Amino acid sequence: MAEEAETTPVVAEGGDAPAAEEPVVVKKEEVAALDPMTALKEVLTNALISDGLKRGLHEVVKVLDRETAHLCCLASDCNEPAYTRLVKGLCHQNNISLLMVPTGQELGEWCGICKIDEDGNPRKVRSCSAAAITNYGRESDALTFLLNYMKKNAKAQ
Repeated sequence: MAEEAETTPVVAEGGDAPAAEEPVVVKKEEVAALDPMTALKEVLTNALISDGLKRGLHEVVKVLDRETAHLCCLASDCNEPAYTRLVKGLCHQNNISLLMVPTGQELGEWCGICKIDEDGNPRKVRSCSAAAITNYGRESDALTFLLNYMKKNAKAQ
């Protein structure tokens, strides 16, 4: 991280004159370059924390049909064509953005369908073919990046 030192005058007790110059360290966070999958991972985590994440076919289809979903994720390696057609069709019909995730294992890990060991590493990751976000949670740079990415791709199609 980059650090900058600033000096601010310190006022002595009982007077208005500065007593001494005291350095203040201001830390500037480095903004990591975001790609769509990294941003999606952070957005899914925030949605999970705020109870705005639906996982699995039954839950996803319910929120897509009610048009309460803001975003839907589908695993590219889903091997059930009817499942894929249903989710894609509901997203298209209700104008809900659809993002394709490379594998169901990744989507399952990002959605929290796994156990976390003492070191913070995921283990016993279960596959998830579909997930939908009904509440993004807190605002973040990743959310802004992802929304802009989806708008740009929607115009291209």
